[in-house]
Amino acid sequence: MAVQFGIHLGPQNATVSDLRRLWKWCDSAGLDWISLWDHIYEAPPAGGTQVHYEAFSMLGALAADTNRVRIGCLVFCSQYRNVGVLTKGAISVDHISGGRFEMGLGSGWHDQEAKAFGLDWPSQGGRFKVMESQLQAIEKWRNGERVTQSSPGVELDDAAMVPPPMGRMPIWIGGLGREKTLRMAGRYADGWNAAYVPASEYRELNGVLDDWCDKAGRPASAVERSINLSYGLSTADVSVVKNQLRDQWGAAADRIINGSVLGRPEDVMEQVAPFVDAGAQLINIAIRPPWDMSLLQEYVETVVPAMRREFNPGGKS
Repeated sequence: MAVQFGIHLGPQNATVSDLRRLWKWCDSAGLDWISLWDHIYEAPPAGGTQVHYEAFSMLGALAADTNRVRIGCLVFCSQYRNVGVLTKGAISVDHISGGRFEMGLGSGWHDQEAKAFGLDWPSQGGRFKVMESQLQAIEKWRNGERVTQSSPGVELDDAAMVPPPMGRMPIWIGGLGREKTLRMAGRYADGWNAAYVPASEYRELNGVLDDWCDKAGRPASAVERSINLSYGLSTADVSVVKNQLRDQWGAAADRIINGSVLGRPEDVMEQVAPFVDAGAQLINIAIRPPWDMSLLQEYVETVVPAMRREFNPGGKS
């Protein structure tokens, strides 16, 4: 599979008009992928003090505003919606997009927003049980079944999902857990997304996922592999950008920095290459507004074509 390139966009700290303008441009500029995340508060957490928009509303606009690019959510939090409401929303976005939507699911991490809005927030083990219950129901709906199911977080009684997705509506699983997240990815997913880890760890996780695919009786190639790299392109010294990330992320900053692209656009290929070598098939630059449009244009219009030539010999894209 040819290496593809996209952006992962946080719908925060910008106007809706600015976000729409950006993803329309990304679609016309030839990127392969645009995804949003699913939060109520901003990320990194700041107590709900920053502008942030709801995921499904923004995904509907993204679907309507674009024509060719793959679109998705990396990832919906399994705790935030009834599985029927979640799947109906995803299928609706899929139809708005003409069959381009890909649905990501994860157990969630943003306890600050969950507690603020009174959402059920069990232990991580409990959240994994709910997530797997939802994956089981979604798989049945994708197969055209009516679903009766009683399992953690899911109560369904002969529940139909009409219309079905326009195509298969690929399912992505996001996360780094070797025993539960990657097991579920090997069993249920069409794609796996990791965020903000160094290439050495990404390689290890890829190998663990291969093993889980084998145990599930699936070829490793059945699961597409993606990486989100935090966007740190800047004309400032790299040390300045790292300090900004430390101010934003606190204790998590070192992990974020090790999973970032930093510096000028021309520095990116050298930073991305180890992830491609480690098995990444989709490279997403994770953007939190505000962004420097001139640097982003240079990345998309100059660096991405160069990476396509480097990583996809023979002209495949």
